[in-house]
Amino acid sequence: MKEVYIREAISTDAAAILALIQELADFEREPNAVAVTEMELVQDGFGDNPQFQCFVAELNQNIVGIALFHPCYSTWKGKSWHLEDLIVTKSHRGKGIGFELLQKFISFAHNSGVRRIQWAVLDWNTPAIDFYEKHGATVFSEWKITQMTQGEMQKFIAKHHASI
Repeated sequence: MKEVYIREAISTDAAAILALIQELADFEREPNAVAVTEMELVQDGFGDNPQFQCFVAELNQNIVGIALFHPCYSTWKGKSWHLEDLIVTKSHRGKGIGFELLQKFISFAHNSGVRRIQWAVLDWNTPAIDFYEKHGATVFSEWKITQMTQGEMQKFIAKHHASI
């Protein structure tokens, strides 16, 4: 295997980023859940007001992994980074690419001066849990992720007569 090159994503990487996001959705048994488009990734990640940052793992001029993250704020710790997804395409897992992406993200976060980084992992994804714990992360079983979709927000607003 040739050396993997980890670099900051650029707008022309959006199609490859989206393909990896879809691969993750398929793996997580949610193949129809991806709503974001390639154009939205370009606008949201590489426009005037980027909503996320991303590192890509490139091998033989093909993107085989990503670490996509965005800033967040902790009331206890202050400025933080949230690692939204760390994805390595199935055919390249187990080759150290995920570790290189995680290492790049952690170094970036540390150098940016944050006190905490965070991410979520599905409770049934034991290979990912083992990977993160092996590299010093704490995986909390007592915390549950809470989300609302756009439709759920609309239902809430309608039920509580809140203004949009």
